[in-house]
Amino acid sequence: MQFFETHFILESMTQPLALVLYEKLLPGSQLANRLRDLNYRVQTLSDTEALVHSARQDKPLLALVDLVSRRENVCAAISQLRQEPETQHIPVIAFAPEKSMDLQRAAREAGANLVVSEAALLTHLDQFLEQALQIE
Repeated sequence: MQFFETHFILESMTQPLALVLYEKLLPGSQLANRLRDLNYRVQTLSDTEALVHSARQDKPLLALVDLVSRRENVCAAISQLRQEPETQHIPVIAFAPEKSMDLQRAAREAGANLVVSEAALLTHLDQFLEQALQIE
C-alpha cells in the first residue's frame, strides 16, 4: 500500500466525519474549514438527497445543515433522518439567519438536535458540537 492510501485509511479511522449541507458559500465553506481545523473529516453536500444518502452510507458522527435553500425543503430531510433507524441517532445542528424564526421552529419540529443562528455558529462552534454530541 502506498503512503497516501495508508495515510487516508488511518486518517479516516481517527477523524470523525461531519456532513455539511449548504448552498450559500458563506457561512458553509467557513464552517467546513473550521471543522477541518477541529480535526474532522468533512463531506460537503449541496442537496438533501445527498445528505440522506451519505448519512446512511458513510456513518457520520454528525450533520450540520443550512436551513436556507432556494431549491429544497431541508426540514423534510431532517425529518427523514429522524425517521430512519440507521440515521436517527445522528445529531443534527441546523443553522439559519436570526430573522428566520419560522425556519428555525420548523427545524426543531423536524427533529434537529440544535438550531442556532448563522452569526453564532462559527463563534461558538466548539460548544455547539459538544452540546450536540452529548450522550443522553
